[in-house]
Amino acid sequence: MNPTHPAARSHATSPHHAKTGRDGDPNAAVEAAQLPAVPLTLEGYATLHQMMRFRHSAWRALAPNDRRDIAAEASALLAPMETKPDGQSALYSLLGHKGDLMFVHFRSTFDQLNQVELDLARLRLTDFLEPTTSYLSVIELGLYESSLKTYKQLAGRSVEPYSEEWNKSIQETIARQKEAMKPRLFPALPPNRYICFYPMNRLRGEDKNWYTLSMEERQRQMNEHGLVGRRYAGEVKQIISGSIGFDDWEWGVDLFADDPLVFKKLIYEMRFDQVSAVYALFGSFYIGLRVPANRLYELLEGKLPERAES
Repeated sequence: MNPTHPAARSHATSPHHAKTGRDGDPNAAVEAAQLPAVPLTLEGYATLHQMMRFRHSAWRALAPNDRRDIAAEASALLAPMETKPDGQSALYSLLGHKGDLMFVHFRSTFDQLNQVELDLARLRLTDFLEPTTSYLSVIELGLYESSLKTYKQLAGRSVEPYSEEWNKSIQETIARQKEAMKPRLFPALPPNRYICFYPMNRLRGEDKNWYTLSMEERQRQMNEHGLVGRRYAGEVKQIISGSIGFDDWEWGVDLFADDPLVFKKLIYEMRFDQVSAVYALFGSFYIGLRVPANRLYELLEGKLPERAES
């Protein structure tokens, strides 16, 4: 697991190799330069994070029965969403000033995400909620290793990039990988007590630009990065989503754990590998506690449920 970038995935090579090829052969570098620079990706659920501020004073001004009825209406909508077999939703109580509540939605399409927004907007509860921000993305797995292998095999057969034969082979690779990776592309929302969400970019500037590195060098750095994350596999569940073209950052990272300190330890340790130390730029971090829909009224009344239910 690798919370500071697309996916505890695969990756290989050093700066020296990026210039001369894996075995110091200049011809290998020429061949690599002729391969596409963009790795293949697999896409799964469309995801939406909604951060909200709760108007406590307006809520307290309501009669007790009205508060209970409004919370019950919202719970009745949210409860079935928690167990949907084709894309779930979950509610979190946020810590700090960035918001009070965060809704996380996984759905098969953007249309379905928009419908969730519309369904929530019809609730009377939304009269007491003020959006602070949101984040739109798609669960993503990067295929650096498979991309390099496929590109080189096609080049070795003298298949012209982006030709009909090339595109057919690429689509076959994507279809095969997507079938194998279904559980990671279309996961259930983990039931863990805590969530850590943050967006991130691969830093670009006058001296350092992730997108000008060779694919083999990007693969090497991402492999090194993923090795750290995999040591935390039993403590943290990670879901990476791609947001290039969808939101203001390039990726979103969701981490789930029962002990929030593991977020700090994992992300701190990863800051020391090359891909994070040189190229990573992080947005705002959001930490929340899972709140089951049937405990929403308690939360709105100022009592945090003792534990999140699966």
